[in-house]
Amino acid sequence: MITGLDHVQLAAPPGSETTLRAFYGGVLGLRELPKPPALAPRGGCWFEAGPTTQLHLGIDPDFHPAPKTHPAFRVTGIRTYAARLTDHGTPVTWDGALPGHDRFYVHDPVGNRLEFLEPLA
Repeated sequence: MITGLDHVQLAAPPGSETTLRAFYGGVLGLRELPKPPALAPRGGCWFEAGPTTQLHLGIDPDFHPAPKTHPAFRVTGIRTYAARLTDHGTPVTWDGALPGHDRFYVHDPVGNRLEFLEPLA
């Protein structure tokens, strides 16, 4: 029986950890988590993406961003959050196609697609 989602992993190119930390920690405001010592030599970085979910960024020497694959983050105050990203130089693309939600997409510094959504009241 599935009881929840533990983490989502996105790929990233070698040497991108500093850029990823600046974006996911600084721009998105996620808290970085320490990687277990046995996994730390592989590179990459992990972030808390909610009370029970993590976002892992793993290094892939043959990295290519996927045009469609993405995690979707639930947010509150989506317009304010979108303004925060825009203020940090991250373009936001709004998409009104999901009934009952406000949502937008962005791309991280290595080209991964990210979705942000908030249910309408």
